[in-house]
Amino acid sequence: MEINEFIKHFAEQFDETDASVFTAETEFHELDEWSSLTALSIIAMIDDEYEVTLKGDDITKAKTINDLFETVKSKL
Repeated sequence: MEINEFIKHFAEQFDETDASVFTAETEFHELDEWSSLTALSIIAMIDDEYEVTLKGDDITKAKTINDLFETVKSKL
């Protein structure tokens, strides 16, 4: 699992936010487009792509995309 691939899949969950905004250090809770629906999309994407089940708490605790990436990696 590569961080750049994870960021690409993460960015695909956003319709209106430019892909260039997304980096490992992006604090995704601060994005204008972030919502509970987006969180559910991220959880579903991680389940589909990586076969890892996240809880809402995992999303809440992660501040950056890299934090979430490390959480997913630890559950592989």
